[in-house]
Amino acid sequence: MSTIKYANAVAAVKAMENTLLTRNDMEQFINAASASEIDSLISAKKGGNNISAESVWEMIHDYAPDSRELEILLYKNDFHNLKAALKSIISGREPEKYYIRPTNLDLNHLAQSVSAKDYENLPDFIRNTAEKAYDLIVETSDGQLADSFIDSATLNAMQKSSADFGGDFMQKYAQIITVCADIKTAYRLSRMKKQRNFIENAICGSTELDKDSLVRETLNGTESLLNFLESTPYSEAAKLLRDSPAQFEKWCDDAVMELAETARMKSFGTEPLIAYYIAAEAEQKNLRIITVCREFGADRETITERMRKLYV
Repeated sequence: MSTIKYANAVAAVKAMENTLLTRNDMEQFINAASASEIDSLISAKKGGNNISAESVWEMIHDYAPDSRELEILLYKNDFHNLKAALKSIISGREPEKYYIRPTNLDLNHLAQSVSAKDYENLPDFIRNTAEKAYDLIVETSDGQLADSFIDSATLNAMQKSSADFGGDFMQKYAQIITVCADIKTAYRLSRMKKQRNFIENAICGSTELDKDSLVRETLNGTESLLNFLESTPYSEAAKLLRDSPAQFEKWCDDAVMELAETARMKSFGTEPLIAYYIAAEAEQKNLRIITVCREFGADRETITERMRKLYV
């Protein structure tokens, strides 16, 4: 793609930033009297067009249709959809309502391709995972084991693809996602007292946090794992997990947003496009937090504490 076209894409994204919800907007939603009032406020801000992650993806992909780097943003959805297809094969249910969009996969034929072991129809980045996950679930009938394998494979694919054809920004994004997911998984499995094989299957590992070390400390128990994390650059994660796993989740999301903010001043390249997609995802997550918290009667302070960092 030409530099000029990238410049046009970045200009379009910067114009779209004006429609992103701000912290003040979120405060209004938290204080709104009802769900209908929230809808009205959103409509007024968005001009009746509540931008979804799918519509944002379509927009940035239209500007950069030949950018393989952008496709990495959808790997989380793609591998989730693989899990949905596998579960539909085992249960005999239609997978459609479990699929997430946007996606790089052809959802009309995904379950059929996996069921028929026609893996050549799948993209390279997910082909081997689909084959191994199918064999794993057929041989063990352990859906949890297959899910954890796919989750780890997602992170591996993100790291590999970002190293193969992604820029520095995307590589940092893949690292943050991997580290946060690995810490979360290790913490959960240490509390569940899972066996080594399951833990090794579930943890991906990265240059930031060595897989063997994470597996070893997870096996040694939660306290040993947190002590280990305190000796790494992710000591803050250990502190948050001791106090509140929910705050750790927020910390992870905010770390991704802080990375996205580094792309705001760029005038060329895919970084601003990626950052805008990340911003749209964060906006939708904040709206879901407000909606769910209000449904369960959470007070204003609790909702505010759970809100993620915004792009604007």
